[in-house]
Amino acid sequence: MADYESIIEAIQTDVTGFIGATIVDLESGMSLASRSAVSNFDLDVASAYNSEMVKGKFKTMKALGLDSELEDMLLTLSDQLHLIKVMDGGTTFLYVAANKANTNLALLRRAVNQHTVGR
Repeated sequence: MADYESIIEAIQTDVTGFIGATIVDLESGMSLASRSAVSNFDLDVASAYNSEMVKGKFKTMKALGLDSELEDMLLTLSDQLHLIKVMDGGTTFLYVAANKANTNLALLRRAVNQHTVGR
């Protein structure tokens, strides 16, 4: 198992406008490692709600009979980008939030993929 704290630290270093990141156990919704650059950005709350969203997407894919793998999910807010990257064969995911004014989707995805390839 990779060092989850190291993955998050590397992403924080590479993503300009980093707000926060967490690696989450999908089944429980519990954070396995997290880091926030903003004091009121509650990653435990984000972990729990995002796990339900990822589970919902898996259910949707199953209901549609899709024979495909979920790689990532993007949420765009007016001032933020939120990226969820499925890892560890679908048992965990990485959630990263970044300020939209300081980064773009291509740079965010590049940083995330660079540190999670093969997970």
